[in-house]
Amino acid sequence: MSVDRVKAFESLIQASTTAPLLLMPDFVLPFMLYVDSSEDVLGDALHQVQIINDKPVEGPICFIYRQIKATDTRYGVVMPHLGLRKAKLLSGRMCF
Repeated sequence: MSVDRVKAFESLIQASTTAPLLLMPDFVLPFMLYVDSSEDVLGDALHQVQIINDKPVEGPICFIYRQIKATDTRYGVVMPHLGLRKAKLLSGRMCF
């Protein structure tokens, strides 16, 4: 392996083991839902502002994504977002 590849791998390990890590949800505080879609993928990120070390910090609670299926192409631009939220958030499926 080249030095650049080793550095890239170490950087990937560092990024995946440090902030932003997933926060535990606090159901007293409000949630923020970020929604995005492209031609191939739908994705949502559920965030919340929590107090960490006496500072308000916005962090992710969960990430949800899925690849667009052929039947999803029948909807308009807004509809895939609604389908993803209905399928994964409202059905009680676990976030990851």
